[in-house]
Amino acid sequence: MMAASIREGRPGELLLEGVLDHACGSALRARGHELIAGSQASTLLVDCSAVQRSTSVGLSLLLCFLRDAKAAGKSLRVRALSDELRQLAGVSGLSEILELD
Repeated sequence: MMAASIREGRPGELLLEGVLDHACGSALRARGHELIAGSQASTLLVDCSAVQRSTSVGLSLLLCFLRDAKAAGKSLRVRALSDELRQLAGVSGLSEILELD
């Protein structure tokens, strides 16, 4: 399994990958905050297509990233969220908060 990470892709794109769980949540949170704050883009896209598996930590990270983006005056969208996380977001009412592509 791939170690979890978040990194820049194309301008305005953040690539989230690997297995998202409690073991990596804090490090991903800190790195995502840095990337969002340092981005020149007014709209950010978090691409989740390389996420292999996720606990609720994945949704928590996306909410944190959304909060960071809003604080920086940016918008944030999420692409390729797994069916499992989409369902969890729907049940918890987060589908309405997260902008899912």
